Amino acid sequence: MDSTRDKDLAISAALTAGKYIKEHVGKISRIDYKSAYNIVTDVDKSTEKLILDMIKRENPDDSVVAEEGGGGIKSGNRCWFIDPLDGTTNFTHTYPFFCVSIGLEVAGKMTVGVVYNPISDELFYAESGKGAFLNNVAIKVSKIDKLETSLLATGFPADRATAVYNNLEIFKELTNNSHGVRRDGSAALDLCFVACGRLDAFWEMKLAPWDVAAGSLIVEEAGGRVTNLIAGPFDKLNGHIIASNGLIHDEVVATLKTFKVVQKEHGL
Repeated sequence: MDSTRDKDLAISAALTAGKYIKEHVGKISRIDYKSAYNIVTDVDKSTEKLILDMIKRENPDDSVVAEEGGGGIKSGNRCWFIDPLDGTTNFTHTYPFFCVSIGLEVAGKMTVGVVYNPISDELFYAESGKGAFLNNVAIKVSKIDKLETSLLATGFPADRATAVYNNLEIFKELTNNSHGVRRDGSAALDLCFVACGRLDAFWEMKLAPWDVAAGSLIVEEAGGRVTNLIAGPFDKLNGHIIASNGLIHDEVVATLKTFKVVQKEHGL
């Protein structure tokens, strides 16, 4: 199938979902807890259904992996990875940093990535081999070539309160050795900010495939580099990621390798 057609469908679904989300800011009817700090709202679920209906209408045989369970498991040649509302905690607090994330994998390769922040009205998208864009303008990663002059971002796992290693020590170390580390609560948007040069690198652990599927492609198509925490091949099913402008990648990796949690997760 035509990847441009797929991109256009993903953009249409993201814009439609984003409009719905924006209309429901401050109007949540129900909040449930997947775990102590991992929440889901009625808006997450309604938005996911809206996206699934649009995609399945055009591509009934495609498989879908979606955060709120509306999809199934990955199967067949084509699979959509959907996060209807990345940054749910932000959304519940009306903190304006959340988005819709839609990615398509074909034959094991990401071909389309779309991320939309309805509050800022910023639409990031990429199509494999055709570059990355923000609101129809081509974007590229930054040219910062030293960790000490870089701006980074990260996140923390939902089980941070009980996890033996919860990223806080790494956060401290990289904060002390850079211009700073931001923690804004949406991995998909953090990846897009790397892609457009607002951030120079992003790292996180224990992410779900729908968090990173679209954003990782957008970073790569913007000229960036995406790997696991020790610079090996990135696997979105594994959940450990570094995305950067490429120029400071090795410095970030060198720092991460000094921590036991990274050594343990990657068998060092």
